[in-house]
Amino acid sequence: MPETILVIGEQQAGRLSRVTLETVAAARSLAARTGWAVEAALLGDHVGPAAQELAQTGVATVYALQSPQLIAYTADAYIAALRPWITAKQPKLILLPHTYQVRDFAPRLALALETTLIADVTGFVYDGERPLFTRQMFQGKFAADVAFSDAARPWIVTLQNGAFRADTENLAPALVETVSAEIPDDAIRIHPHEVFREAKQAVDLSQSEVIVAVGRGIKEQKNLEIAEKLAAALGADIAASRPICDAGWLPLERQIGSSGQSVSPKLYLALGISGAIQHIVGMKGARAILAINKDAEAPIFEIADIGAVADLFEVVPALTEEIQKLRAGA
Repeated sequence: MPETILVIGEQQAGRLSRVTLETVAAARSLAARTGWAVEAALLGDHVGPAAQELAQTGVATVYALQSPQLIAYTADAYIAALRPWITAKQPKLILLPHTYQVRDFAPRLALALETTLIADVTGFVYDGERPLFTRQMFQGKFAADVAFSDAARPWIVTLQNGAFRADTENLAPALVETVSAEIPDDAIRIHPHEVFREAKQAVDLSQSEVIVAVGRGIKEQKNLEIAEKLAAALGADIAASRPICDAGWLPLERQIGSSGQSVSPKLYLALGISGAIQHIVGMKGARAILAINKDAEAPIFEIADIGAVADLFEVVPALTEEIQKLRAGA
């Protein structure tokens, strides 16, 4: 029997999160090199619809771990459900998206399983056939390739949001197996209150399909209007590199990068962004990247699918006008 990669996905109110699809894509990429099988698990009270969606992503089996104790998330309930089940299954590697929820329970899961956790991984490299897990250090200034010891089992890895492109193709559905998780009442020491809701002005760019992002090349705050008009024409969200948000030209919630949000839209337009590693780690998961910059040596062109060495103040208004014409004629 081949070794197994187990993806522990995340769902909210029965909806599968996009970062779960990214995690499955990472697992399939790793499996293509190692020959390991890929399975997935979801936890909750009734996770049937989300489990069926997850079953279309190319995994071998989806396990729906269900219990009334899992209606609301608590780390205690997750550990109580996962520890005996994982111990029985003995996967080689457990992959999880590096979300706030996972950051809460993954270290405790590693402790409960008496194993090791490598967190916030951005990719894989290989030492022969042995995978090494790459993570950023010192806010993206350095990258370290980390290996598990031979004694560690299972390996537990969390993946940075946007590090892998979500696989959206619908494949032959996998088997969905329901597992009743036995969680004693006294295992749960924390009882959550109502789920926190962000203020209306808060923006979750991780769910955006099209993003127009601006960098230092925009020069002045008043010039943001150029990017905003393009975003309006595309039905896109506005984002920025750190210097723009540090200057107060856009709120911090619109910052992309190692100290901001990680995104994986269908289209990412980088206007006047040089492409420092701290920004790239937050947006390299985009399906298509279009970059406009006057500097032909800007690092952003190394990852761009389409690059224009040009003055954004000439190109962007013309691009906006053409998009508006196309939409008006549609």
